Amino acid sequence: MRGSYLGEFEELVLLTVGSLYKEAYGVAIMDEIEAQTERSVNVSAVHASLKRLEAKGYVTSYMGGATNERGGRRKRFFELTMNGKKVLDESMALRTQLYNKIPNIAYNFSY
Repeated sequence: MRGSYLGEFEELVLLTVGSLYKEAYGVAIMDEIEAQTERSVNVSAVHASLKRLEAKGYVTSYMGGATNERGGRRKRFFELTMNGKKVLDESMALRTQLYNKIPNIAYNFSY
């Protein structure tokens, strides 16, 4: 992960953008993270993370069409980029590598 550090929340947002595919926008991302992690998430934190991820080149965004349900306002949708997928792959590989280094004896818990 040389030079491509992701914080825990950024990684969650990036994974969620990928999993929601064409339906990844702020509130949907927030709702999915809350559903998967069972923790409260602030939509402002999601938007700040998306802005950082876009600046790093890990996501791109585009404006969707206006809808009546949103009072004519448009949604900003996000998509994973090739670099975003690459950094997720590197993150997963590092986590797996570290996890696999835990010796079995470390799991012998005696309370």
